[in-house]
Amino acid sequence: MNSKAPGRIAGSKDLWSGLIFIAFGLLAMALARGYAMGHAGRMGPGYFPTALGGVLACIGLVLIVQAVLSSGEVITGFAWRKAALVLVASGLFGVTVEGLGLAPSTALLVMISGLASEQFRLWRFLALAVGLSAFSVLTFITLLSLPIPAFGPWLGF
Repeated sequence: MNSKAPGRIAGSKDLWSGLIFIAFGLLAMALARGYAMGHAGRMGPGYFPTALGGVLACIGLVLIVQAVLSSGEVITGFAWRKAALVLVASGLFGVTVEGLGLAPSTALLVMISGLASEQFRLWRFLALAVGLSAFSVLTFITLLSLPIPAFGPWLGF
């Protein structure tokens, strides 16, 4: 027997996740409308964002259906502080990556977004920040040759 309260969707975490997936998927598809689509054999600049947006929207739809049919836990609140920390960290990365460079901006991203975790431990996250910074530099600068400085001009490099 289902113990849901009347009028409440028990799998509300899945519901909200599904709505977010659908919103980002539709946004990607809307933003890609101004670009040429092409076709699978010769993709235009709008093909990949449109396809990815469609996949995201479909995943979101599946999550919403799962939320309606499941008996998961009900969300009682929203972690505004945690969401703000992750969003601020992501925005700060975008603003500082050219000036600070990829390595310090990645470390900053990891440390600030890590504050949103209940398992935040300074030394553990410092090690993660150093490891992800090194991995990012190796992957994006060394292997893919992206024109991003590892350490930027704000640091005197």
